[in-house]
Amino acid sequence: MVYRKRHTERLMNQPSDLTGKPAVVLRGYRPGDWKPMYALDLICFELPFRFSQREMRRLAEEREAICVVAESNGALAGFCIAHLEANWAYIVTLDVAPEWRRRGVAARLMQQAEAQAREAGAQGMALHVYNGNSGAIRFYERMGYNRLGITEGFYGRGLDALVYRKKW
Repeated sequence: MVYRKRHTERLMNQPSDLTGKPAVVLRGYRPGDWKPMYALDLICFELPFRFSQREMRRLAEEREAICVVAESNGALAGFCIAHLEANWAYIVTLDVAPEWRRRGVAARLMQQAEAQAREAGAQGMALHVYNGNSGAIRFYERMGYNRLGITEGFYGRGLDALVYRKKW
């Protein structure tokens, strides 16, 4: 929690939205954020790709968690959870509300998580992505992630994940 608190006030903010909608502001995790994060995860992912309430809270509040929240007018627009693991960070999940997709929110969340991981001493970031999620695959490749291989059955029987990594 000490790490997260240091970074909450220094997150990047965008003053306005070009579409005229209220701006999306990035901030750190606050106690209780796991509840709307869980609700958004239910919208963003089908079983078996989503987390339980208990998992969401644990993942967001873990000591080595980097949790970046995007909100607009107090409503959750998206979030990214990464964990620091030795000299690397690992993206646990990236969720963006449907009405905020394709508007740069995911990229801003990833960039902020990467910046915090670099500042914490990570040499890079790794992630898994379902091999059938072509939109996410294209997004991560545009963000500079390189495909390393595949983990068979990562999400369950017959549900393989591609392994990506970005070193800085």
